[in-house]
Parts: sequence; structure tokens; C-alpha cells
Amino acid sequence: MLAAMPDSAPSPLSAGGPALRDGGDACPGTLRLHRADDGALARVRVPGGVLSADRAEALLAAAGRFGDGELHLTSRGNVQLRGLGAECGGGLAELLAGAGLLPSAAHERARNIVASPLAGLDGSPALGERLAELDALVCASAAAASLSGRFLFALDDGRGDVDALGADVTLIADGDAFLLRIGPGDEVFRIPAAEGPRAALRAAEAFLRAARDSGAWRVKDLPDPVRSELVRAVGATAGPAEHRPRPRTAKAPEPGTHGPGGTVEITPGPGYVPEATPGSTDALPDAHRHANPHGPAHTAAPDNPPPDPPASAAALAVDVPLGRLTPGQWGLLTATARRYGGELRLTPWRGIVVPGPFTGAEAADALGALAAAGLITSPDSPWTGVGACIGRPGCAKSLADVRAEAGAALGPAGRLPVYWSGCERRCGHPHGEWIDVVATPDGHRISYVRGERRDPPATVRDDPAALAAAVAAARARAL
Repeated sequence: MLAAMPDSAPSPLSAGGPALRDGGDACPGTLRLHRADDGALARVRVPGGVLSADRAEALLAAAGRFGDGELHLTSRGNVQLRGLGAECGGGLAELLAGAGLLPSAAHERARNIVASPLAGLDGSPALGERLAELDALVCASAAAASLSGRFLFALDDGRGDVDALGADVTLIADGDAFLLRIGPGDEVFRIPAAEGPRAALRAAEAFLRAARDSGAWRVKDLPDPVRSELVRAVGATAGPAEHRPRPRTAKAPEPGTHGPGGTVEITPGPGYVPEATPGSTDALPDAHRHANPHGPAHTAAPDNPPPDPPASAAALAVDVPLGRLTPGQWGLLTATARRYGGELRLTPWRGIVVPGPFTGAEAADALGALAAAGLITSPDSPWTGVGACIGRPGCAKSLADVRAEAGAALGPAGRLPVYWSGCERRCGHPHGEWIDVVATPDGHRISYVRGERRDPPATVRDDPAALAAAVAAARARAL
């Protein structure tokens, strides 16, 4: 039976400090729901963000049958369903279990695994087998069922994208080996690739033993001496230690088309339509415009004919404005996946990679259709890098409709991502380097975040134009 969840605990970024086990694990799941102003909320774990077309269709069916029909992407590549009825319990669980999205009821909130979304598609190592092995090991471990919904595994293909997210246990591909990182430290341990998933599970189980006295949810919450001893103990059973600082910035896949050599320049097909003017009402999300709820997408000038497309592409990447997908958008993505590579990869940056292969013409046509549906297919879209919590009216704790405010403040794409939060909890905030905008009783507070550090904030009072200018200036900040 699904039950309503209590309110979530404060983010460690808030004044509450480190998150300790002084209450129940408040992270939502599919077997326990979170109560929100717009109905109950379920979070469906999708390890590595990898969804077959069939499982993507099952999620769409669940959203339509039990919720408001929309699907929301999270900062860990999972999916949230909102507007759920309080009594949807058994039906939702049965549907998800039947689709293979709930392999272990005891571990449903422990299956937090992010993976490099382009792994194996652009010349980087493939991670699919190791991802499946790690998920299976987690589900088979009685101890791992005690991991909190905040604990995070990461599988990085070597480019450093998900290594920068600050996971609790990270595996980094390096030739015929993995580098194992525990928490935020700069020390890694070299282990044979075949032993990577089991080493990651052993590290998580060691964390649980280390956390018994402190009540920490995550590695970074452990007292310093305990964390150091955990790293030493894990290292004693792993390979040689190496110094490898964690990347400072988490770089998402660039919207567009990707191939073995990286980003492939392909001009979208005839479905591409003109961009909305930044800051106009056309740029604001509208739940009632299901064909293109985020305003038109970016395009090249119609009187400038596109060049001949390249012969092929391995994958398409799109970003999702504010992480919210309508049934039509999700259905189009699923149909595209079914026609080509058979899967979707949800990214920790609220985007989606659609593996191919595609011919150049197929990629151009698919990209055009996705752009026409309101998805971000160009890195110079004003929506690129813009995120926000659900805000008002969906959340009672929010002080503002931050999604509307984010849309009204759109400007040229900035170097840094920006995340708008309706309160100090900052639900769903990104990791690494980003601009933090928080609604307060006195206006909005803007600060530059680098991992666990942040610069002194600036406060902007009730002045939309000044707020937009301040956010744009912060996002353009030089290194």
C-alpha cells in the first residue's frame, strides 16, 4: 500500500546543516508518496537513466492513469509523477512492477545510480553491462536496503560528467580498470573493471557500518575522522591509491546530435520553428499548450538553406525546459526511441539522450520534430541550463511561482546553469558549479555555488527587470 510521505528534510545547503538520521527517510518513492499541494508525488528510480521504449510507455500510462499526465525529470535522472490520488497505491505499484520498474520493493529508494548519458555512443566506453550488474547487486544485498534515498552511486565513462556530481560511491572508467572514489575526496583506488560493481556495493555497505553512530545519510555527512577511516578501510581491500581531484563542473550533453567524434553539426528538418522572444509570455511554460508548452524552439533563418547533413549520427540529445514533459512530448520521445535505438537515457541535467543509429537525414528529421514539440535542441536556446523547483502553486512551502519567474527572466544562454528555488530547501538543485536563486520574504537571493562552497549572496528586491539582469550577469561569470 502506498502511503503519504511527510515533508522532506532540509537540503544540506540550507541552514539546517548536514542531514542526519534524526527521523525517517523522507525521500519519496513509488511505495511511499510525498504529499504536495497539487496531489501526491511518486519518484520512480531509473538506474543510469536508462529506459527501454516499453518501460517509457509504462511510465506514460502510469502518469495518465493515476496522475496529472505529465512526467518530471529529476537531478538524478529519475522520473516524478505528480497529481496522484491518495488511493492509487496498489494500482501504481502493480503497473510499475509489471514493467520491470520495481524489481525489489525493499530497495526501491536505494536504486539511485547515475551514469554518463553518452557512454558508448561517442567513442567513450560503454557502461550498460556494469550498470545492470550494480543495480542487480544492490537489489540482492539485504544491507543495501537500508541505504537512504539520498545515497548516490555514479558510473562515469571517464569524461568526468557524473564524477562531478558528488556521488557517495563513484566508478570512473579508465582503460581496462575503474577508479573508485568514496565521497567527495580527491583520492581514488584502481580496481579491475570486472570487479567495479561489487567494489562499489562493498563501499556502500561499509558506509552503512560507519554511519551507525553518527546517523549520517551520506558520506559527506560523516564526521571527518569517520569519513577518513571509511576511505582507508575501503582502500585496504581495493587497489593502489591515486590522486585525482573531482571535476569542478558537471558538463551535460550538449543539445543536438552526437557521433563517435563528439557533437555532430546537423540542421533540424522542417519541423523546426522560430524561437520565442526571451522574457516574453511565449517563453513561459503553460500546462494547457500540450503540443508545445514551453514556447517555440530555436531555429536557423529560413532563407539560409542548411548544409548537407553528415552520413550518420549515434544519438540525439535534447534538454527539457524545467524538466517537465507533457504526454505528447514523452510519447514523441518514446516513439523516436522505438524507431531507432530502442531506449531513452534520462540525464541528471533534466535532459534526454536518444541513442540511434540515425542516418544524417533521419537525425535532422527527428531533431526537427522534437524541436517543434517544444524541446531544447540547440545549446544557444535561452532555456539551456535553466532549472527550477516546482514552486507555487504545487508546493505549500514555496514563496513564489519560481517557474514563471525563471521564464520571465530568460536571456542569452549563460556559461553557468541557474536554478530557481521557492524556499531554502532547494529541492532538486544541481551539483558542481551553478547559480543559486532563492525566493525569500525580502525578494530573491543570488549566489555562486562551487560544490560545497558559495560566494556571499546578493539580494534583489521586487524588481523583475533588475532580477533578470542580475541572474544574467551571474551566469556569465568568468572562470
